[in-house]
Amino acid sequence: MENQEKGFYKLSWLQRIGFGSGDLAQNLIFQTVATFLMIYLCTVLKISPVFVSGLILAVRLFDCIWSPIVGRYIDNHNPRLGKYRTYLLYGGIPLTIAACCLMLPFAAEWSMTMRIIYATVSYVVLSMIYSVVNIPYGSIMASMTRDNNEVLILTSTRMVCANIGQIVVQAGFPIGLAIVAGVAIDWNQAVFMAIGTIPAFIILPLLPVLKRLLGKKGLYYVLLSIGFVGFIALYAIGKFFDVNECNTIVQIAKVMTGVGLLVGSLMWALVPEVITEAEYRTGNRPAATVNALAGVAFKAGFSIAGWITPLVMGWLGFNLAEEVSALSGDANAWFVVISVFALAGFVLLTLCFLGCKENIVTTPEKPATYAEMFKEFKANKCLQLMLCIFVVVFLASFISAPVNAYYTKLAEYSETVKEAILWFTTIIPAILLIVVGCLIYRYPLTDEYLDQINREIEEKNNK
Repeated sequence: MENQEKGFYKLSWLQRIGFGSGDLAQNLIFQTVATFLMIYLCTVLKISPVFVSGLILAVRLFDCIWSPIVGRYIDNHNPRLGKYRTYLLYGGIPLTIAACCLMLPFAAEWSMTMRIIYATVSYVVLSMIYSVVNIPYGSIMASMTRDNNEVLILTSTRMVCANIGQIVVQAGFPIGLAIVAGVAIDWNQAVFMAIGTIPAFIILPLLPVLKRLLGKKGLYYVLLSIGFVGFIALYAIGKFFDVNECNTIVQIAKVMTGVGLLVGSLMWALVPEVITEAEYRTGNRPAATVNALAGVAFKAGFSIAGWITPLVMGWLGFNLAEEVSALSGDANAWFVVISVFALAGFVLLTLCFLGCKENIVTTPEKPATYAEMFKEFKANKCLQLMLCIFVVVFLASFISAPVNAYYTKLAEYSETVKEAILWFTTIIPAILLIVVGCLIYRYPLTDEYLDQINREIEEKNNK
């Protein structure tokens, strides 16, 4: 009870799962956009892949300006229903509507000019509203407890839920399209795209035990090493063997890559640490601002991947809109599936609103200016390093997304295109995992140091 009074709160499983449901909700929308929006715009609306890749990059560059604005606003206000929880409820309604409007069934009948305008406006609006929900959601974890073990449990619970959302989308979306459109389901493609999420359901619940055995950095190194081996195995199989004849080995290697990319999920546990370190130095707890910057870095990795992959593949003669594994072009099916996911997401956001309790919330006496935000960014070396890790690890996660489904059909392409697919799905992610390991090596915040500064903060607050 003493620790509870000092901010080191122990949480119930109802609170943990309630918090995690928010990430499941958001991933039903985010994973759909990350994995399938480009295919929808190219195959259903028939928009040029070059324009679509440029649109993704432009929206994310705009988000680099928008997210800090959202973070600053949230940090400087304290709504009646909760500093952060409020936005889950009131932001969830327009987010659901915007997600449904992203794939309107009659848009495919418009002129190309109208389709391009529609795609641009709908994607920008969805991205802006998503930040209004995502940034405060990420801030909630830092407001629930200062206990590092509880933060780790919250992170693992959140990421299990996020990976449930990922597997539901990556396997369920194409299956849903096929069912609604009345066409055959490509089970090999669906399994290959989804199987990499399996390690999350095994490893994440064991995080507290694995962390005690291996240490924080040791755990990261082991996961990254397994992922690296998996990517190299996929390259060797695709380069020298028939993928379809090595299906079991391919699936095992794909699971190993999922182990390595799981580090991306664990990176969110660093966010409360950086927030605490900033509070220790400045006296303010800039949770939403730090989460906004983390979101920018996360989306930067995603946007670079979404921009460069189809661009380079297009230069090599790989037409994303016409290749064999493109999904159903039935516009009505796309609208039905994304609407089901969006409505389910709103229900889950409501559960998150009801299940989360904000225990540690600070609102600065005077609003933070953008100059002060930039000054904090320059002074906070931990924040700078964390953002670099975010960019690289999520670039590794998403660099293969636009062509991942084509790996199972390597034999059908020219040697040039085959080599490009292999590089984007295996070699480049493997190299990026090495870079992530080097950045983690430089990360300075140990659990012992964090416990010390947390206790000093609470002692100062209780005086």
